[in-house]
Amino acid sequence: MGIGAGIFLLAVGGVLAFAVSDRISGVDLTMVGYILMGAGALGIALVLLLNGQRTRASHTTVVEEHRDLRDPRDPRI
Repeated sequence: MGIGAGIFLLAVGGVLAFAVSDRISGVDLTMVGYILMGAGALGIALVLLLNGQRTRASHTTVVEEHRDLRDPRDPRI
């Protein structure tokens, strides 16, 4: 889930929790709104946490150089 989906869940949950006064038998829309708001907030927190870990990771490049110190013109070799 990305930041956009988390914001969407927060918005839909807020509308269901605070603005809708209709009744559906067997479904508490206020509680559904709170659950969606919690899922959206948790999703945003996880995305920000994971993105923060990715940007703090250090990447190092190791370059190895091998030199042959023998002279190819040396007859002892």
